[in-house]
Amino acid sequence: MTVAEVCTTQKAARMLGLSVTSVQQLVEAGVIEAWKTRGGHRRIPVAAVHAYKYGVRIDSAPAPDLGVASILVLEDNKMQREIYKKKISSWDLGANLAFCDSGYQALIEIASHKPDILLTDIVMAGIDGFEVIKTMRGYPGLAEMHVAILSSLPPESLAAQGGVPTGVIFFSKPINYDELRGYLRACCAHKARSCSAAP
Repeated sequence: MTVAEVCTTQKAARMLGLSVTSVQQLVEAGVIEAWKTRGGHRRIPVAAVHAYKYGVRIDSAPAPDLGVASILVLEDNKMQREIYKKKISSWDLGANLAFCDSGYQALIEIASHKPDILLTDIVMAGIDGFEVIKTMRGYPGLAEMHVAILSSLPPESLAAQGGVPTGVIFFSKPINYDELRGYLRACCAHKARSCSAAP
């Protein structure tokens, strides 16, 4: 393999539009192929970067049950995940529910299963919620995904990070669960209508 066929973590981060820390975590998780030199520096095949950026098998995931929405919740706090699980499961939405506790795990799950709805916290170690949203919005196949932020981040801190992305709904913690239930029901109904209208 020639020098031109490999790149540094920094270059991979620029190519993917991610932070260096995020790329490092993806490498450590085995999502992006890489190795370390004798000096301890990571070297990543350019082909592996392109494979992650363009070849994540978004369209090759098994087809979901028609009309049944899938919900992915990204939350790094175990107690909060349990609360969401208990609440959402009690609403009888008829949806598939999955949880992730880290940003890179969520990116893998999104690429593999293409959920219909993403509920994400923002502040977390490594790849945060903003970066997950930014990354997934780079894939046209995910354009129809419903995305909502669930966060206790104050308005000024949110604005400092660019504000709520276009098309994303914001729920402030502590969560108003009546509002969240209404949002999820609307998203699930949209999924059912879309499937029934499909030829």
